[in-house]
Amino acid sequence: MAAEATIRLAAFIGVLAAMVLAERIWARGLVRPLGWRRWPANLALPVIGSTMLRLVAPAGAVGVAVWAEARGLGLLPALGAPFWLALPVAVLVLDLSIYWQHRVFHFVPALWRLHRMHHADPELDATTGLRFHPVEILLSLGIKAAVVLALGAPPVAVLAFEVLLNATSLFNHADIRIPARMERWLRRLVVTPDMHRTHHSEVRAETDSCFGFCLPWWDHLFGSYRAAPAAGLEGAVIGVPGWRTAREQRLDRLLLQPLASTPPASFPQKGT
Repeated sequence: MAAEATIRLAAFIGVLAAMVLAERIWARGLVRPLGWRRWPANLALPVIGSTMLRLVAPAGAVGVAVWAEARGLGLLPALGAPFWLALPVAVLVLDLSIYWQHRVFHFVPALWRLHRMHHADPELDATTGLRFHPVEILLSLGIKAAVVLALGAPPVAVLAFEVLLNATSLFNHADIRIPARMERWLRRLVVTPDMHRTHHSEVRAETDSCFGFCLPWWDHLFGSYRAAPAAGLEGAVIGVPGWRTAREQRLDRLLLQPLASTPPASFPQKGT
Protein backbone atom coordinates (compact mmCIF):
# COMPACT_ATOMS: atom_id res chain seq x y z
CA MET A 1 0.00 0.00 0.00
CA ALA A 2 2.89 2.32 -0.78
CA ALA A 3 0.63 4.58 -2.84
CA GLU A 4 -1.99 4.95 -0.08
CA ALA A 5 -1.20 8.59 0.73
CA THR A 6 -1.15 9.57 -2.94
CA ILE A 7 -4.48 7.85 -3.64
CA ARG A 8 -6.17 9.45 -0.63
CA LEU A 9 -4.80 12.91 -1.38
CA ALA A 10 -5.74 12.76 -5.06
CA ALA A 11 -9.27 11.57 -4.22
CA PHE A 12 -9.67 14.24 -1.56
CA ILE A 13 -8.53 17.11 -3.78
CA GLY A 14 -10.58 15.85 -6.73
CA VAL A 15 -13.84 15.42 -4.76
CA LEU A 16 -13.41 18.71 -2.87
CA ALA A 17 -12.82 20.60 -6.13
CA ALA A 18 -15.84 18.89 -7.72
CA MET A 19 -18.08 19.79 -4.76
CA VAL A 20 -16.93 23.42 -4.66
CA LEU A 21 -17.66 23.67 -8.39
CA ALA A 22 -21.05 21.96 -7.96
CA GLU A 23 -21.92 24.46 -5.22
CA ARG A 24 -21.39 27.25 -7.73
CA ILE A 25 -23.49 25.61 -10.46
CA TRP A 26 -26.28 23.95 -8.45
CA ALA A 27 -26.33 26.06 -5.28
CA ARG A 28 -29.34 25.72 -3.02
CA GLY A 29 -29.48 29.53 -2.93
CA LEU A 30 -29.92 30.02 0.80
CA VAL A 31 -28.55 33.16 2.47
CA ARG A 32 -25.13 32.41 3.99
CA PRO A 33 -23.88 35.50 5.88
CA LEU A 34 -20.50 34.02 6.81
CA GLY A 35 -19.86 32.01 3.64
CA TRP A 36 -16.18 31.67 2.79
CA ARG A 37 -15.13 33.33 6.07
CA ARG A 38 -15.68 29.93 7.73
CA TRP A 39 -13.28 28.25 5.33
CA PRO A 40 -9.90 29.03 6.93
CA ALA A 41 -10.82 27.23 10.15
CA ASN A 42 -12.78 24.45 8.41
CA LEU A 43 -9.82 23.74 6.11
CA ALA A 44 -7.21 24.06 8.86
CA LEU A 45 -8.88 21.44 11.06
CA PRO A 46 -8.26 18.44 8.74
CA VAL A 47 -4.65 19.57 8.30
CA ILE A 48 -4.18 19.56 12.08
CA GLY A 49 -6.02 16.27 12.39
CA SER A 50 -4.01 14.58 9.63
CA THR A 51 -0.75 15.83 11.15
CA MET A 52 -1.71 14.41 14.54
CA LEU A 53 -2.60 11.08 12.96
CA ARG A 54 0.75 10.87 11.19
CA LEU A 55 2.55 11.63 14.46
CA VAL A 56 0.54 9.20 16.60
CA ALA A 57 -0.14 6.41 14.10
CA PRO A 58 1.77 6.96 10.84
CA ALA A 59 0.36 3.86 9.15
CA GLY A 60 -3.25 4.58 10.14
CA ALA A 61 -6.07 2.06 9.75
CA VAL A 62 -4.58 0.74 6.50
CA GLY A 63 -1.36 -0.01 8.36
CA VAL A 64 -3.32 -1.98 10.97
CA ALA A 65 -4.92 -3.97 8.13
CA VAL A 66 -1.52 -4.72 6.58
CA TRP A 67 -0.16 -5.83 9.97
CA ALA A 68 -3.20 -8.07 10.65
CA GLU A 69 -3.12 -9.55 7.14
CA ALA A 70 0.53 -10.55 7.49
CA ARG A 71 -0.37 -12.53 10.63
CA GLY A 72 -3.66 -13.95 9.41
CA LEU A 73 -5.60 -12.25 12.19
CA GLY A 74 -9.31 -11.50 12.23
CA LEU A 75 -12.68 -13.10 11.57
CA LEU A 76 -12.62 -13.03 7.77
CA PRO A 77 -9.29 -14.90 7.42
CA ALA A 78 -10.43 -17.36 10.10
CA LEU A 79 -13.54 -18.12 8.04
CA GLY A 80 -11.47 -18.42 4.87
CA ALA A 81 -13.47 -15.66 3.16
CA PRO A 82 -12.28 -15.07 -0.43
CA PHE A 83 -11.19 -11.56 -1.36
CA TRP A 84 -14.25 -10.92 -3.56
CA LEU A 85 -16.45 -11.46 -0.48
CA ALA A 86 -14.12 -9.99 2.17
CA LEU A 87 -13.87 -6.63 0.40
CA PRO A 88 -17.59 -5.67 0.35
CA VAL A 89 -18.21 -7.23 3.78
CA ALA A 90 -15.37 -5.18 5.28
CA VAL A 91 -16.64 -1.95 3.71
CA LEU A 92 -20.18 -2.62 5.00
CA VAL A 93 -19.01 -3.47 8.51
CA LEU A 94 -16.74 -0.44 8.67
CA ASP A 95 -19.60 1.81 7.55
CA LEU A 96 -21.88 0.25 10.17
CA SER A 97 -19.25 0.86 12.85
CA ILE A 98 -18.99 4.52 11.86
CA TYR A 99 -22.78 4.79 12.05
CA TRP A 100 -22.77 3.52 15.65
CA GLN A 101 -19.73 5.60 16.53
CA HIS A 102 -21.66 8.64 15.32
CA ARG A 103 -24.68 7.75 17.45
CA VAL A 104 -22.53 7.22 20.56
CA PHE A 105 -20.82 10.58 20.04
CA HIS A 106 -24.24 12.21 20.16
CA PHE A 107 -25.41 10.60 23.38
CA VAL A 108 -22.28 10.48 25.58
CA PRO A 109 -21.88 14.05 26.96
CA ALA A 110 -18.07 14.19 26.86
CA LEU A 111 -18.01 12.84 23.30
CA TRP A 112 -20.81 15.17 22.22
CA ARG A 113 -18.67 18.15 23.25
CA LEU A 114 -16.03 16.99 20.77
CA HIS A 115 -18.52 16.28 18.02
CA ARG A 116 -20.54 19.43 18.76
CA MET A 117 -17.82 21.47 17.08
CA HIS A 118 -18.81 19.85 13.78
CA HIS A 119 -22.47 20.72 14.33
CA ALA A 120 -21.67 24.27 15.44
CA ASP A 121 -21.05 25.32 11.85
CA PRO A 122 -23.96 27.72 11.24
CA GLU A 123 -23.92 27.07 7.49
CA LEU A 124 -23.46 23.95 5.43
CA ASP A 125 -21.11 23.47 2.50
CA ALA A 126 -18.48 20.92 1.50
CA THR A 127 -15.97 22.30 4.01
CA THR A 128 -18.32 21.34 6.85
CA GLY A 129 -17.57 17.75 5.91
CA LEU A 130 -13.96 18.37 6.95
CA ARG A 131 -14.76 20.11 10.21
CA PHE A 132 -13.99 17.56 12.93
CA HIS A 133 -12.02 18.10 16.12
CA PRO A 134 -8.54 16.51 15.98
CA VAL A 135 -9.24 14.56 19.17
CA GLU A 136 -12.40 13.12 17.61
CA ILE A 137 -10.34 12.13 14.57
CA LEU A 138 -7.87 10.27 16.81
CA LEU A 139 -10.68 8.48 18.67
CA SER A 140 -12.28 7.53 15.37
CA LEU A 141 -8.98 6.03 14.20
CA GLY A 142 -8.85 3.90 17.36
CA ILE A 143 -12.37 2.60 16.73
CA LYS A 144 -11.66 1.85 13.06
CA ALA A 145 -8.39 0.12 13.97
CA ALA A 146 -10.20 -2.13 16.46
CA VAL A 147 -12.82 -3.07 13.85
CA VAL A 148 -10.18 -3.67 11.17
CA LEU A 149 -8.19 -5.91 13.52
CA ALA A 150 -11.21 -7.89 14.74
CA LEU A 151 -12.52 -8.34 11.20
CA GLY A 152 -9.19 -8.94 9.48
CA ALA A 153 -10.28 -6.48 6.80
CA PRO A 154 -8.16 -6.52 3.61
CA PRO A 155 -5.97 -3.39 3.33
CA VAL A 156 -7.54 -2.53 -0.05
CA ALA A 157 -11.00 -2.61 1.55
CA VAL A 158 -9.88 -0.27 4.33
CA LEU A 159 -8.36 2.16 1.85
CA ALA A 160 -11.49 2.01 -0.32
CA PHE A 161 -13.70 2.67 2.70
CA GLU A 162 -11.65 5.65 3.89
CA VAL A 163 -11.70 7.21 0.41
CA LEU A 164 -15.45 6.57 0.22
CA LEU A 165 -16.04 8.01 3.69
CA ASN A 166 -14.16 11.22 2.90
CA ALA A 167 -15.86 11.59 -0.48
CA THR A 168 -19.38 11.08 0.86
CA SER A 169 -18.74 13.44 3.77
CA LEU A 170 -17.82 16.18 1.31
CA PHE A 171 -20.84 15.31 -0.84
CA ASN A 172 -23.54 15.11 1.81
CA HIS A 173 -22.51 18.38 3.44
CA ALA A 174 -22.34 20.24 0.11
CA ASP A 175 -24.66 23.18 -0.48
CA ILE A 176 -26.19 21.75 -3.65
CA ARG A 177 -29.74 21.22 -4.85
CA ILE A 178 -30.49 17.87 -6.46
CA PRO A 179 -33.73 17.57 -8.48
CA ALA A 180 -36.41 16.09 -6.23
CA ARG A 181 -37.08 12.96 -8.28
CA MET A 182 -33.38 12.16 -8.60
CA GLU A 183 -32.83 12.87 -4.90
CA ARG A 184 -35.57 10.44 -3.83
CA TRP A 185 -33.88 7.63 -5.75
CA LEU A 186 -30.33 8.64 -4.82
CA ARG A 187 -31.00 8.64 -1.08
CA ARG A 188 -31.79 4.94 -1.31
CA LEU A 189 -28.15 4.32 -2.18
CA VAL A 190 -26.16 7.07 -0.46
CA VAL A 191 -26.65 9.77 2.16
CA THR A 192 -27.62 12.89 0.20
CA PRO A 193 -27.23 16.56 1.13
CA ASP A 194 -30.99 16.85 1.72
CA MET A 195 -31.01 13.82 4.00
CA HIS A 196 -27.99 14.98 5.97
CA ARG A 197 -29.36 18.52 6.29
CA THR A 198 -31.90 17.13 8.76
CA HIS A 199 -29.01 15.94 10.92
CA HIS A 200 -27.64 19.49 11.12
CA SER A 201 -30.91 21.08 12.23
CA GLU A 202 -30.70 22.95 15.53
CA VAL A 203 -33.71 20.98 16.81
CA ARG A 204 -32.10 18.30 18.97
CA ALA A 205 -34.55 15.54 18.00
CA GLU A 206 -33.56 16.15 14.38
CA THR A 207 -29.86 16.45 15.20
CA ASP A 208 -30.17 13.01 16.78
CA SER A 209 -31.30 11.38 13.53
CA CYS A 210 -29.86 10.49 10.13
CA PHE A 211 -26.49 9.37 11.50
CA GLY A 212 -25.28 7.69 8.32
CA PHE A 213 -22.28 9.07 6.44
CA CYS A 214 -22.03 6.77 3.43
CA LEU A 215 -24.99 4.40 3.35
CA PRO A 216 -28.53 5.41 4.38
CA TRP A 217 -29.62 1.85 5.16
CA TRP A 218 -28.49 1.84 8.80
CA ASP A 219 -30.81 4.74 9.68
CA HIS A 220 -33.77 2.82 8.26
CA LEU A 221 -32.71 -0.41 9.95
CA PHE A 222 -32.14 1.11 13.40
CA GLY A 223 -34.99 3.62 13.41
CA SER A 224 -33.01 6.86 13.18
CA TYR A 225 -34.20 7.98 9.76
CA ARG A 226 -36.10 11.27 9.28
CA ALA A 227 -37.12 12.26 5.79
CA ALA A 228 -36.79 16.02 6.39
CA PRO A 229 -36.75 18.65 9.16
CA ALA A 230 -40.15 19.62 10.54
CA ALA A 231 -39.55 23.19 9.30
CA GLY A 232 -38.66 21.92 5.83
CA LEU A 233 -35.27 21.92 4.12
CA GLU A 234 -35.44 25.64 3.42
CA GLY A 235 -36.77 26.58 6.85
CA ALA A 236 -34.50 24.48 9.06
CA VAL A 237 -32.05 26.48 11.18
CA ILE A 238 -28.56 24.99 10.94
CA GLY A 239 -26.07 24.76 13.79
CA VAL A 240 -26.08 24.63 17.58
CA PRO A 241 -27.84 27.37 19.58
CA GLY A 242 -25.32 29.75 21.12
CA TRP A 243 -22.37 28.79 18.93
CA ARG A 244 -23.22 30.45 15.61
CA THR A 245 -21.40 33.78 15.76
CA ALA A 246 -18.43 34.62 13.56
CA ARG A 247 -16.23 34.73 16.67
CA GLU A 248 -17.09 31.12 17.51
CA GLN A 249 -16.00 30.02 14.02
CA ARG A 250 -12.36 31.03 14.61
CA LEU A 251 -9.90 28.15 14.71
CA ASP A 252 -8.78 28.82 18.28
CA ARG A 253 -12.39 28.94 19.50
CA LEU A 254 -13.25 25.72 17.67
CA LEU A 255 -10.29 23.82 19.14
CA LEU A 256 -11.20 24.96 22.66
CA GLN A 257 -14.96 24.55 22.30
CA PRO A 258 -15.11 21.02 23.83
CA LEU A 259 -13.89 22.51 27.12
CA ALA A 260 -17.08 24.57 27.42
CA SER A 261 -20.20 22.82 28.67
CA THR A 262 -22.50 25.72 27.77
CA PRO A 263 -22.47 28.43 25.08
CA PRO A 264 -20.70 31.74 25.80
CA ALA A 265 -22.89 33.79 28.16
CA SER A 266 -22.64 36.87 25.92
CA PHE A 267 -24.37 35.04 23.06
CA PRO A 268 -27.94 34.06 23.95
CA GLN A 269 -29.28 30.76 22.70
CA LYS A 270 -31.88 30.58 19.96
CA GLY A 271 -34.31 27.96 18.87
CA THR A 272 -35.39 24.80 20.64
